[in-house]
Amino acid sequence: MDGVIADTAPYHFKAWQGVFRKQGIDFTEADFRRNFGQRNDTIIRKTLGKDTSPAEIEAIATEKEENFRQSVKNSVKPLPGAVKLLKSLKEYGFSVALTSSAPIANIQLVTRELDIENCFQVVISGREVTEGKPSPQGFLLAAEKLGIKPQNCVVIEDAIAGVRAAKRAGMHCLAVTNTNPEISLAEANLVVDTLERVTAADLEGLVNLS
Repeated sequence: MDGVIADTAPYHFKAWQGVFRKQGIDFTEADFRRNFGQRNDTIIRKTLGKDTSPAEIEAIATEKEENFRQSVKNSVKPLPGAVKLLKSLKEYGFSVALTSSAPIANIQLVTRELDIENCFQVVISGREVTEGKPSPQGFLLAAEKLGIKPQNCVVIEDAIAGVRAAKRAGMHCLAVTNTNPEISLAEANLVVDTLERVTAADLEGLVNLS
């Protein structure tokens, strides 16, 4: 969702900076890009240390997400080509899942504001798995709920950890350079600079290559 469908990165960055500033940490844009797409608990442990207590992690994550939702409300914008592609996939007959590390409240807010709630047969939030990306758990759960074999799935990702998770799941991956440069996404089967020129037939072609 974040970084592929919705242009929410600036709001997430601002929210992370705010909560980490209270901890005396200067969370830079490089830190943000390196961790984008990963679960909150993973980001917090990487930034504050492995000994950070579960209670502290929960409190920081809750504050961060509340700040994010407050700042992004009524301001969500789609990334180029994303909504058009989603709607074409539905018309083409693809089964589509939204798999995100975000909490369900974020997913509901973003999909409602972009009017894409009916584009997905399955929605997986970060709470539904025990491991975040680069673990393949989220993608495998989505495939299971869709009733589709992993080798017949295409993941669209912008995050390095997300591309790695897709490949570990045994899925094809199209990466878009919304967050990271092409060289960082080289594990993907195909890397594009925008979804504006990507079609349902292109994704079907990736599956048929196997």
